[in-house]
Order: sequence, then structure tokens, then C-alpha cells
Amino acid sequence: MSLDPNAPRFRVRPPANWINDPNGPFRWRDRYHLFYQHNPDAPVHANVHWGHASSTDLAHWEHHPIALTPTPGGPDEAGCWSGCVTDDAGTPTAVYTGVDHAHTGLGTICLARAADPDDERLTEWKPLPTPVLAGPPPGLDVVMFRDPFVFHFAGRRWALIGAGHADGTPSVLLYDCDDLTDWRFAGVLLDGKDPAAAGLFGDKTVGWECPHLYRPAGGDHVLLVSLWDGDPCSTGYLTGRLEADGQSTLRFAPKAGGRLDHGRDFYAPAVLQEPDRALLWGWSWEARPEEEVHRAGWAGVLTAPRVVDVHPDGSLQVSPAPELDLLRPAEPFVTAPGRVPLPHTYDLTVTACEPTTVSLLRDATGQELTVRADPAAGTMILDRSAWPRTGREGSAPITVHVPKGPELALRLLVDGSLLELFVADRAMVTERVYRRPDDIAELVVEGPGARVTGWAPSAPGRRG
Repeated sequence: MSLDPNAPRFRVRPPANWINDPNGPFRWRDRYHLFYQHNPDAPVHANVHWGHASSTDLAHWEHHPIALTPTPGGPDEAGCWSGCVTDDAGTPTAVYTGVDHAHTGLGTICLARAADPDDERLTEWKPLPTPVLAGPPPGLDVVMFRDPFVFHFAGRRWALIGAGHADGTPSVLLYDCDDLTDWRFAGVLLDGKDPAAAGLFGDKTVGWECPHLYRPAGGDHVLLVSLWDGDPCSTGYLTGRLEADGQSTLRFAPKAGGRLDHGRDFYAPAVLQEPDRALLWGWSWEARPEEEVHRAGWAGVLTAPRVVDVHPDGSLQVSPAPELDLLRPAEPFVTAPGRVPLPHTYDLTVTACEPTTVSLLRDATGQELTVRADPAAGTMILDRSAWPRTGREGSAPITVHVPKGPELALRLLVDGSLLELFVADRAMVTERVYRRPDDIAELVVEGPGARVTGWAPSAPGRRG
């Protein structure tokens, strides 16, 4: 494990080298499994395998041997890219994107089955030699094709695949895969020309990656897409009704939506649908110079699990998974506003009754990393301008709007450089902030009547 002081200790990441998209969150024999894109040889996006970790409680994770490895001469010889895991008649089965050395954005859809379904840790996987889909359907001029997501609806099994078309239109393709080895194209579920999608996501996106679908208990469905404009851009969600359209296809009618995460360092979320809730993980990439990444020897981390739902008005409802409370020690390190040193990792709740400023870091010149909450205005502003970042979105303050009220609750989960901020239960912000040697990590809360509690986990989760 890297000794980099900015390395997260509690979130899922391999001991070294590269991680990107979370894949196939899956529950088997009362154990949660997370797979992820992983280069075991270097902290760069290449030579993509599937890494694997599991947990019984969502708080402490055990790392396992690599689950999927590219097959020389096979359909995944240049990488085992994103996908999902599903239960196929009692056998956990990975459904993933295989790419060869000439893929140019078009993947094949491959399967790999757990070698021993009775092994609760699912440590051995056997890929099928032939893809179930060799490429996109003819006639649609598809130039991007990847990231299958399998789900059940109307008594059948279906799959979504992220796509982009030659005219620049992004889309989500739909397949009937009730027999997981026999896929039938069932049409375009949604594309960027839909007025709701166009209004929310703009016209610069040329592909939708990593489509995922979940359904809150008794509510409409939620479609998640990762926006690709030639590079990873941001993530969006649409709520709406999913309906069977005759016997052979489905129709999704979006109603509302927006940006899924308001931060600059979140992409490719994956969802696990449970009977009573949906859990979501995302990938947080590095936002520091490449030479620093190579020196550290690791790149990327998965976020904490988040429970996602929908408010009656169609807006996102989100909160950290309650199991994360297991990481809290018996006694908090702060229980009231004041000036308190901050540890490497902390779980902080702040309730603002009036305009309130929460300072987290101070640099050598006295500039501060702040979160400002105003319940009467219904705003939260994260200002990290003194910690400039690489990337096209820059370092401008982030403003999140929520309904006005007498109080505004914030929760911050900070693990090394990973900052996850939850605004009420309506918005999430994921940012990477790297402490410099002369930075002072100190909590200062200023605001009449503000309430503060903070916990500092003292031992990292299992890493195998």
C-alpha cells in the first residue's frame, strides 16, 4: 500500500496502480462484491483487467485475486472493460465489454461465469470463448458501443448498452437477453434527441457510457448515464416511467432529471438494486499532475456506497449508506463549533440554522477551503480555489441549490484526498483535494446555532 498521505484508506481501491469504473456490484451469499477496472502493472489507463473486493458490511473490504484477465487472441485481448454481474440460474455471471487491439470504440459483449457458485468470495471466473454480441446492430451507424447493464422487467431479462452514433447523437440501446447467451436487439431506449435529455445534458455529448437503471420502492425508474464528449465529462440522471411496449420492447418516458454528482471528480457510477433500496458507487479519478500520480504509484478510488432514491418531485434523493456508521468510533472528536485539528479521515455532520461557514483547510497564506451553507437561500457553496486543480472544469466554486428551509444539513466524508459532500438528502459533490506539506487541516465552524459532530475512523478496512 502506498504511503502517499493523500491516499484514501477506507474506500475501495487496489493496493497499487490503476482503478477506474466500478463494475458489477453484486450480492451473493450475504456478501457484497465490487469489481472494477484495473491495470495491475502501472497507474495508467491500459491493460484493463477486473479487480475484485468483497465485504459483509459495506464498511470493511477484503481484496481478492483479479477476476477477469484479457485473453491473448480473444475478444477481450486488449481489455476487459465495463459491465455488470447477474445471477444466471444460480451462477454469478459477469457481462462485460471485451475489446481487441482494433476496437476503435466498438466493443463486443462477453460473458464469464463464476467457477464455483458455492464460494461466497467468488474468487475464480471462467470466460466464455465467444462473445454473445460481436458488435452493434446494423443500420444505426453506431461508432461507440460498450458497458452492458442487465436488469429484469416485465418478467424478462433485458440489457442496456451505452452508445454513440456517427452524427454525434448519444443513446442507450436495449436488448432482450432473457437467455443470457442469446441477445436480440429491441430498439433504442432513449437518445440525445429526446427533449428531456437534450434540455438537461446539452448538445456537446457524443456518447452515453455506463447506462444503469434502478427503481425506488413503488416509484418511477431512474436512468443514469455518463456523458462522453470525446473524454469523460460528467454524469446525469433521468426519472421516468418504464413500460412494456407490446411483447418485444420497452419504452422509457423521462420526466425530470439533472446532474447526478455536482463535483468534478466523479464518473461511471454503478448501481446495485436491492429489494428495499438501490446502492451506488462511482469512480473518482486523480486531479493532480501526471508526474505526481506516477510518483505515488496509484491512481483512482471508488466512492463510498450511497443510497439513491427519488423525491416526490422527481429530484434525486441521496445519502451515504447507513453501514458506513460502523466506521465511527464510540466517541466523536468534535461535538460543538470551535477550532479543532482534522485527521486524515473523518466523517463530519454540520447542521446550519443561519448562514454558516465551515473551514477545512488553510494554506500558508491564510486562504481556506470552505463550505458555506445558507438554509434560507437554499444554497451550499464549496470554495476550493486556493487548491487549484488540473482539468478543464477548473477550480471555480461549486454552488448547489436545494429547497429553502429553517435548517440545512451537510455531511462530509473525507478520506485522504477524496472529499464526498452530501447536501441535505438532495445533492452530492465529489472532489479530490490534495493536502500540501504546509497546509493546516483544521475545522472552524462559524454560524449562529450551528450544530457539529465529527468522527475519526482509527483503523483502515481489510485489504486482503
